[in-house]
Amino acid sequence: MNLVNLESVSHSYGPKPLLNDVSLGIEAGDRIGVVGRNGGGKTTLISVIAGDLRPNAGRVTHNRGLQVGVLSQGDDLDPARPVRDIVLGDRSEHEWAGDAGIREILANLLGDIDLTALAGSLSGGERRRTALAKLLIDEHDLIILDEPTNHLDIEAIDWLARHLAGRRTALLVVTHDRWFLDAVSTRTWEVVDGAVERYEGGYAAYVLAKAERARVAAASEARRQNLMRKEIAWLRRGPPARTSKPKFRIDAAQALIADEPPARESVELVKFAAARLGRTVYDLEDVTLHAGGPGQGPLVLDHSTWQFGPGDRIGLIGVNGSGKSSLLRLLAGTVHPDSGRLVRGKTVRLAHLSQELGELDPERRVLETVEEVRKFIQVGKKEWTASQLLERLGFKGDAQWKVVGDLSGGERRRLQLLRLLMDDPNVLLLDEPTNDLDIETLNELEDLLDGWPGTLILVSHDRYFLERVTDRTVALLGDHRLSMLPGGVDEYLARRASGAALSARAASGAVSGAASATSAMIVKETTAGLSAREERDLRKELSRLERQLDKLSGRETKLHESMADAAADYERLASLDAQLKEILAEKDSIEGEWLELADRLGE
Repeated sequence: MNLVNLESVSHSYGPKPLLNDVSLGIEAGDRIGVVGRNGGGKTTLISVIAGDLRPNAGRVTHNRGLQVGVLSQGDDLDPARPVRDIVLGDRSEHEWAGDAGIREILANLLGDIDLTALAGSLSGGERRRTALAKLLIDEHDLIILDEPTNHLDIEAIDWLARHLAGRRTALLVVTHDRWFLDAVSTRTWEVVDGAVERYEGGYAAYVLAKAERARVAAASEARRQNLMRKEIAWLRRGPPARTSKPKFRIDAAQALIADEPPARESVELVKFAAARLGRTVYDLEDVTLHAGGPGQGPLVLDHSTWQFGPGDRIGLIGVNGSGKSSLLRLLAGTVHPDSGRLVRGKTVRLAHLSQELGELDPERRVLETVEEVRKFIQVGKKEWTASQLLERLGFKGDAQWKVVGDLSGGERRRLQLLRLLMDDPNVLLLDEPTNDLDIETLNELEDLLDGWPGTLILVSHDRYFLERVTDRTVALLGDHRLSMLPGGVDEYLARRASGAALSARAASGAVSGAASATSAMIVKETTAGLSAREERDLRKELSRLERQLDKLSGRETKLHESMADAAADYERLASLDAQLKEILAEKDSIEGEWLELADRLGE
């Protein structure tokens, strides 16, 4: 059954049309992801489909009685209304408390928000989650979501993807989160040059199909050029001899996979990084850290020891509020530990991209702002000019001569990131660098970072980007220490789901009084029934595991030093890397045991 039809729709906000003679439809059960460059017309398209925007030309038809739910990038929440009234409406408490679906939405999106709080007191992220929760609780035939993963952590994004996949509602979603696109969509629309190109499948299928279209187009262009050359030859010499036409016998997908560019040369990058950084990058020794300064705010690290070595490419994950940004600020030197010691290598040349936009002169031109840092930079084996890098990150042609004061928030963030890279750092601390970047720009940034030699520590809720540019995953699980996760994001989600790690979200308050009572019962059941002897044995086992972890940490530190010394010996480096992976896997297994025992003790 058709829900929405667009017939020859056109719309523009100036001389360049954002939509040009677009005809398409949405059927019941469709799950469509919308991609395209920033400013290319994605939001215009979904506004026309939702009926919020009347197009300049063409016709938009909705099925009779169609219920459309829209999550836009802004919200219209009444600041004087409590969250509970906004989200649950006039539902009685027994009605929503007895509905498992509603409870699940509240727990996963509003678990850390007081339902009696007024909307006017909420942060931007809390308002966004409130609007999303209201949308999901209400009944709709078509749900339209514009960047739904903004302000959600990795765990919440994973839940939202599973929740949407389980609904029968038709879905239209605009997002730059490529993992989320693959998880929820079965079709992809690309808005480009006023048209809407349609592809079957999620993001991965879209990339493959688009590459195949490009290959076919290139082959067609090659044939056209060949015919032109023959035509010119005929004009010069007369009728041409017979020639055979090129044939393509390789299956498209197989050809694309075979032509896949080589993976990041990790060993070579470690070699370059060691040459630039030496043996030591950051060593944390028995560090205790609070988010708000010594003794202030939530505890992030408690007597934690860790090492970041040359060439490490680490993804740092954890729930919102677990202290990821605080840890980056500690490494950047803008905050200091309560106790313990942070050793920073003498050759470290740091660049820190925080979530706050740095001060940029609003009167300067974009290119001038970058060139005042440096006009040329060497990335891997290639030299780039400031103008070339600006083009790669979306500032093409005249955009390089725009005044900084006229840039959007996303453009300023790209400019800030590029200025950091132009300063030729050997250590990059990136805190949510993908905010406001479109997929095309993300691809360019990933490609740029592939050849960048140095130590990279990344905080991002963009799972695709995180897994694409980093080699290892470290988590803040709520137990005030850093934990290595050989299984990456999947292992993190499994730990969170099993309850092995402490939940920062649950710690900050349950959804309702009933949920709080349930949590208390769970804790009581966990620790109840242990005799004094059983408790003593468990604590003894905990101590034994902690000693093992200390020994493994020592071996890990020595291996990092050996890898720095052997940077020029590829075979030795590969052997040491294999040993390191074994130690990290053993360490992670022991950490899992420790968490299980601590959970039994209620610690």
